[in-house]
Amino acid sequence: MKTPRMALAALVVCAALSACGGQGAGDGTPAPSPSGGSPMTDATSTGPADPADPTTAVPPPSRPTKTPQGPSLPPGPGATTLTGTVEAGVEPGCRMLDGHQLVGGPADVLTPGTKVTVTGQAKPDMMTTCQQGIPFVVESARRG
Repeated sequence: MKTPRMALAALVVCAALSACGGQGAGDGTPAPSPSGGSPMTDATSTGPADPADPTTAVPPPSRPTKTPQGPSLPPGPGATTLTGTVEAGVEPGCRMLDGHQLVGGPADVLTPGTKVTVTGQAKPDMMTTCQQGIPFVVESARRG
């Protein structure tokens, strides 16, 4: 009695798996989508972007860049100002200031050996590759 039940269970499982795996396979036609809509294909679209599709939306314009010596925007909420001389970090491309790792900002201003004033926010939980200092996201920087 136990063997027929197991055989029936195995037959049901095999039938279900082959039905799921066989949709659209082998004949070159895509399987119908579960939602009843058009199936997805690998073909790229050459038509205009769909404005309702968030993946084709045009990103908003970025904030205007500031000149290194020009006026800066007021600091955001929770912003901190640091002043000192930029030092090179132990990893290539890493810049340090007063125990903080400078993230972002104008590269032409934040060069090692330059005395600067930077405004931004410390982000102690931010992951970086520099492996030293507290990450400090630079909002504005000027020589000084």
